[in-house]
Amino acid sequence: MLPTSIVTTQRRARSPQRHEHSALGSATEVEFTPWIADPDTGTTPSLVVKQILDYVLAALFVLFTVPLFLVIAIAIKIASPGPVFFIQKRVGKDGRMFPFYKFRTMKVNSDDAVHREFSREFICGTEQNGNGNGNGHGHGNNRNAKETRSTHSNGNAKVYKLTRDPRVTAVGQILRRTSLDELPQLFNVLRGEMSLVGPRPPVVYELEHYQDWHKQRLVARPGITGLWQVSGRSSVPFDEMVLLDLYYIEHRSTLMDLRIMAKTLPVMLLGSGGY
Repeated sequence: MLPTSIVTTQRRARSPQRHEHSALGSATEVEFTPWIADPDTGTTPSLVVKQILDYVLAALFVLFTVPLFLVIAIAIKIASPGPVFFIQKRVGKDGRMFPFYKFRTMKVNSDDAVHREFSREFICGTEQNGNGNGNGHGHGNNRNAKETRSTHSNGNAKVYKLTRDPRVTAVGQILRRTSLDELPQLFNVLRGEMSLVGPRPPVVYELEHYQDWHKQRLVARPGITGLWQVSGRSSVPFDEMVLLDLYYIEHRSTLMDLRIMAKTLPVMLLGSGGY
């Protein structure tokens, strides 16, 4: 069980802040009251170490995975026509938008209507036909909505993820299950838009369904991996995912980051919770 300090952060409200940032040719605005002190403010020793680790480790990971990048790029091109990379607007620290990089796992020109509906159900906690709710990074269309939007049970645990999506290529399924589609986000880390460890950055339209306390996960720089990924991944409902993010933001340290990174590799190799 998570410490109650996460819940009591709601009592430490400060004046509402308004963040507006123009990126990729359009502007977005996120308004929220930061109940949690901004962990990236100042130059504390732990923050300096975290930034150094981010740049050094990201550069090393890119250097050593160049052959893997090439193999994945060739496989994607063989699987379906289209670009190797998928670039999407995501919301980062303080509500600022940035170009988010992934390896493309779906056929080009796929509709995002199904994922929008999944996001609404997942965040709001509503259930679809008694099957629970789901979330994922894929897209589909209304014709396939019934197939892709039905979540299922894996043993005794519900899966909060888009599954069996016909828009995903065969190579894309492997990349998603192993999280190798996330590798290009190392460049987001080198650009200073993301960290190796932190909350996952939401898609812009997901914020429409956020409650105010959900937005507290935006006070920290988003990460490639995080406490949520190594604590259940797709078996964790949205509110619990946010609580894990808030717990990380309030208690993060260099040692915690190293532990999360160490736990990430087995999750990737085993494909735990990946769809």
